[in-house]
This record gives sequence, structure tokens and C-alpha cells, in this order.
Amino acid sequence: MAGIGCCCPSALSSQSNLATSCSLLRTQTWKQQHRRSFIIKAEVDFVDSDKATKLIAEGYAVLDVRDRIQFERAHIKNCYHVPLFIENKDNDLGTIVKRTVHNNFSGLFFGLPFTKQNPEFVQSVKTQFSPETKLLLVCQEGLRAPAAANKLEGAGYRNIACITSGLQSVKPGTFDSVGSTELQNAGKAGLVTVQGKISAVLGTFLICAFLFVTFFPDQAEKLLQLAPTS
Repeated sequence: MAGIGCCCPSALSSQSNLATSCSLLRTQTWKQQHRRSFIIKAEVDFVDSDKATKLIAEGYAVLDVRDRIQFERAHIKNCYHVPLFIENKDNDLGTIVKRTVHNNFSGLFFGLPFTKQNPEFVQSVKTQFSPETKLLLVCQEGLRAPAAANKLEGAGYRNIACITSGLQSVKPGTFDSVGSTELQNAGKAGLVTVQGKISAVLGTFLICAFLFVTFFPDQAEKLLQLAPTS
């Protein structure tokens, strides 16, 4: 009976070696996965507009990830366009309510379309560029380009750059552009643009009035006397 409780030394040694091998394999796999993840993320380069022009000269392809409306207002000449967000035309009740609220606030004041994530974004990029392609991602405010870069990283793209703060920070004339406005103004639309013009006119009027009263006080006093009183 005592022999039943005994184990062969060679069996214990084999079990120990197996456990050690499994542990080493898990450790190596974990290191490889995290090393690969670190390498991928280290490839994204955030640059200013001056550096971006140099990257284009070095062969980077410009990929514009803005929505269709902003792209049509102004875009870099000869760039590619694959929107990260597309117009949401779904007609379920929840979407209709959200779209109505959006169109009466953000859409009305800022001219922003009601959008959703483009489910074909990565696939559309893949049809045009190989994972080895050097890509310069651009958006308007500097938010969508990093999000697009994250998706493309996961799809195996290694050479990605983004313009810090987006096209809104680009000075006029930095890039050859196509459209009805400057690149930095492509995100401006809706009532805020009208309000901006009204504010500019009103501000100009007030400045002129102040200068007139300052330098021509006698004439200003006469004009005030001509004003009707209640």
C-alpha cells in the first residue's frame, strides 16, 4: 500500500520541465505581443504643417479623413479622400430624433452634418494603399486623424503621420489647395459665419465712431444735437 503513494522521480522531473516550458512560452508570447504593439504605436508621427510639406516631398501620400462637406469646401491638391465618418441617413426612430436635435443646434449654428463612423473606412484604405505606404493623415481639428491612425495601425500600417491640430492650424499658402475657401476655414459654416461677419461690421463701425468722437469732438457734438430726443 505504501508503494501506491510513491511517484517516480522521472515523472516528477517531466512535469516540472513541462510547467517551466509552458511558463517560458507564455512569457515569450506576452513579450512579443507587447513589443509588437509598442513598435506599431511608435510609428505614428505628429508633425506641424512645415514638417508635413517635407513629408509630402519625401513621398508621403496625403489621406484626408474629413467628412464630404468639409472636403468639398477645401482640400489639399492631389490628396486622397476616405472619410472616417459618413452622413447618417438611417431612419430608425432613435436616429431620427438625434438627427433632428443635431440639425437644430450643431447643424444650424456650425454647419456640421449628422454623421456616424464609416464601417468601410479600413477596407477602403486597403483598396488604395498597401500597409507599407507612407501616409499623412489630415483632418480639420486634429481629432479624427489620430483616431483613423489607430484603426490603420490595427490593420498593419506602419508609416503614419498626422498634422497636429489639423488643417485649422495651417497658414494660407502652405499647401496647394482646391475648393471655395482656405483650408483653415473649411470647418466654418452655419450661423457662426454670419454672426462673425455681423460682429466684424459692428466692431468696425464702433471703432470708426470712437475715432470720430476722439478727433472731431465738435462735429460729433453737433451730430448728437441733431439726433431726435424723446
